[in-house]
Amino acid sequence: MSLRYGQPMIAIPGPSITPERVLRTMQRSMPDIYEGELVDLAFSLVEDLPSIARTSGRVFMSISNGHGAWQMALCNTLSPGDKILVLESGLFASVWGQMAERTHLNVEYLSGDNRLPVDPDMLGQRLSEDTSHEIKAILCVHTDTATSVRNDIAKLGQTIRNLDHPALFMVDCIASLGCEQYEMDEWHVDITVAASQKGLMMPPGMAFVWASQQALEAHKSAGLRIGYFDWDQRINPDHMYQLFCGTPPIQHLYGLREVLNMIDEEGLENIWFRHQVLADAVRAAVQTWEQPDGLELNITDPKARSNAVTTIRTGSINSEKLREICATQAGLTLGLAVGGLEADAFRIGHMGYLNPPMILGTLATIEAALLSMNASIGRNGIGTAAEIIAKAFPN
Repeated sequence: MSLRYGQPMIAIPGPSITPERVLRTMQRSMPDIYEGELVDLAFSLVEDLPSIARTSGRVFMSISNGHGAWQMALCNTLSPGDKILVLESGLFASVWGQMAERTHLNVEYLSGDNRLPVDPDMLGQRLSEDTSHEIKAILCVHTDTATSVRNDIAKLGQTIRNLDHPALFMVDCIASLGCEQYEMDEWHVDITVAASQKGLMMPPGMAFVWASQQALEAHKSAGLRIGYFDWDQRINPDHMYQLFCGTPPIQHLYGLREVLNMIDEEGLENIWFRHQVLADAVRAAVQTWEQPDGLELNITDPKARSNAVTTIRTGSINSEKLREICATQAGLTLGLAVGGLEADAFRIGHMGYLNPPMILGTLATIEAALLSMNASIGRNGIGTAAEIIAKAFPN
């Protein structure tokens, strides 16, 4: 017997849930791509997308995933053999660095820890040693989806600025944009990359790169530029389709317009607050469940815990069995751990289109599954999570 028949709940850290109103907007036949409504829509997105990254810089869109955004950022601003510094903090900064190696860049890794954020002092020390300014770019992930660490981009950006180092500061916001506070201009970021399928609540398929004026200047002499991702025709296109180097992702554009409308309706600051409260509820439940050799939060520094995803170490508890029970018995899909934690952890995605009933239902199902396994846990994690949410309700 199973209790899973009903509305499934997907609690993975992307692709996240796409709202019904976005799906309805996307469900349409093909329009004219040369003139009329779609052309106006595409250019309106170019105008409006910078606001969600809090920048006055230019946005570039492509039909790709987040890895495509990585490639676009590297190829439009750097040249073969350029030295770049990758700030390790989990899995995805290193994967970006590996892409840079394959793109014929000279990559140096600033070693990090899977349970801690990047240390701004370590970055400052390394940049201080670079007196000849050989380092042309610094790559960092805001939220690492594997470990659920959140790096302090404001402090890292200020460190670079204080040393007056000319390296481009590139930040991966694929898992954080639309979930966490992010201030591209204020935090001295030159390149921001993101994708459609996480905080932006869309199906996978679109990637975004926001570029500062310094990044646009670097583009003029970049030697890695390649046809599809090259910014040249995208900067001042004669035709709308040149924004995408060809046929645009038509349904995605309509969906993205609806997503931006939703963000405007709720307000970006309130979206950040909602994610903070729901993430706090998740963390409170996990900390209530904690027992020796049992569940624990992967990130040890409370200030460095993501508001978009939580990675939970399971100790002696069988994480695979836990996920299986949740899926087969209750219709809840939890995130598989990645980056070397596959057998010892699971992840809860709490990004995008999510509210208290959804997160409390997720947590209650996890607790029920743990109880069915006779796992050693502290009781009433749900009550602790509910108290966090209750404090956010107006009196």
